[in-house]
Amino acid sequence: MFKRKHVGRIRRERKEQLLKLLMECKDRWLKQKRLVENSIEPSEEVLHQLRLAEAKYMFLLKEARHNKDI
Repeated sequence: MFKRKHVGRIRRERKEQLLKLLMECKDRWLKQKRLVENSIEPSEEVLHQLRLAEAKYMFLLKEARHNKDI
């Protein structure tokens, strides 16, 4: 009885954390994307940061879909 409530609360908290992190990564990725689009000659560092931000977002999106959290 107690364990079910505890597990439900943990799942809800994990879902909230994952969604928050997902939105933060999406914002970071889109911000980097706009920076590259507005740049005349983006540096390798900026392009690397864009690829990294996109990879993080896509990973979290797949993780959320896999766990059916969203």
